[in-house]
Amino acid sequence: MTATKADSPPPELRLPKRRGVELSLLVCAVLISLFGYVAVGLAHNDAVPPDAVRHSAGLGLLALVAHLAVRLRAPYADPLLLPIAVLLNGIGLVLLHRLDLATPGERDAPAQLVWSTLGVALFIAVVVLLRDHRVLQRYAYLSVVAALLLMTVPIFFPAVNGARIWIRIDGLSFQPGEFAKILLAVFFAAYLAANHSALAYTGRRIWKLQLPTGRVLGPIVAIWLLSVLVLVLERDLGTSLLFFGLFVILLYVATGRTGWIAVGLLLAGVGAFAVGWLEPHVHSRVEDWLDPFASIEAGEGPDQLAQSLFAFAAGGMFGTGLGLGRSVLIGFAAKSDFILATAGEELGLIGLTAIFMLYALLVARGYRAGLALRDPFGRLLAVGLASIVALQVFVIAGGVTGLIPLTGMAMPFLAQGGSSVVTNWVIVALLIRLSDSARRPRPEAVETGVIAPTTVIAGPARDTGSSGGTTTGGER
Repeated sequence: MTATKADSPPPELRLPKRRGVELSLLVCAVLISLFGYVAVGLAHNDAVPPDAVRHSAGLGLLALVAHLAVRLRAPYADPLLLPIAVLLNGIGLVLLHRLDLATPGERDAPAQLVWSTLGVALFIAVVVLLRDHRVLQRYAYLSVVAALLLMTVPIFFPAVNGARIWIRIDGLSFQPGEFAKILLAVFFAAYLAANHSALAYTGRRIWKLQLPTGRVLGPIVAIWLLSVLVLVLERDLGTSLLFFGLFVILLYVATGRTGWIAVGLLLAGVGAFAVGWLEPHVHSRVEDWLDPFASIEAGEGPDQLAQSLFAFAAGGMFGTGLGLGRSVLIGFAAKSDFILATAGEELGLIGLTAIFMLYALLVARGYRAGLALRDPFGRLLAVGLASIVALQVFVIAGGVTGLIPLTGMAMPFLAQGGSSVVTNWVIVALLIRLSDSARRPRPEAVETGVIAPTTVIAGPARDTGSSGGTTTGGER
């Protein structure tokens, strides 16, 4: 009897898929958007908007279709990623609708819903068609070529608000740099995954930093410098800062060397100082940041940054209530760069903190998927995509609150901008695919009935391999 029990296989263990949890959270996200839409109508017209049900039904239909795609094609995906994206997108639609009511003749919320539909369509395409994220590693150099082309084309078009980042044809506008950041994340992740051992343990040691050989580090540095140079020519400081931060973060994660963080901060400071001093468009923003109330003292009235600070101050702890603020005084950028000021004024510090917590949770779940993945490329890609969201939120929130100079980027999911909302939906789709691969049981674990423990990235192991299949610390 003892031998029989010892030879019998253990009962099969299965990870919960949590799709029911995801569906419940999606219902809550749509209802929160509906309540916000109704609150704006009551505050503005003392009546429930007649199109409230239609608006919420559209958002709910998008959420349901996306949920079905995840349930069928990525059943082990993180159950929080999609509801967070739907809730942030819904809050953005409510804020745009509220600003539409204060600017007669402008109807940006319906256009944003159309762009959101396109974003969800691409989300479904990525989840359904991309069965294995490692396929992207084969197209690393194609990705970087496409990214550089997308960033270069706007140079030949007229500048908009001082920056050459738009392509405008027959009234339609497109910001190709939004898609370039995903392509560069794929390239950085693929290259660093294939060379992380050489980057960490070869080259010359200077002080506490191990500098890799030029043959290994040279190509990726050249690509990064070329992309930043193009963005400087376009006067797009925000995206330049984002690409630089993405490069340093992935280099640190791939090598495990904290010295890269110090070098990155030093170079970022020197570069920001140089661009801010030499480039007139950026220099004016730095001056506004240093003294946001200079225009008031000169008798010219408050500029956009000053109005943004007034909006945050007026909101206080609990806010003025949806539809009862005056952030529309900010001007033409109220729906894009400064939409966070509307949230701060009408939802208060508590509502603003809740929005930041949603972003923090989205980024944390992306990092968690990266920690659990078994292949270096997947780990770096998950960290890179989550870092893109984190860097955008920091740069935008820091600009509108006066922490750093303004950069002119769009708040993920909240701000007006078709290219931005579509790109962010693609980022969430890739994180869904990566989290599904991370939580899916290994074939050998299913056969034995034992689920393998989650791996934790702890820096590259000391091996002699230099390909994408090298093992890292924590793997067996």
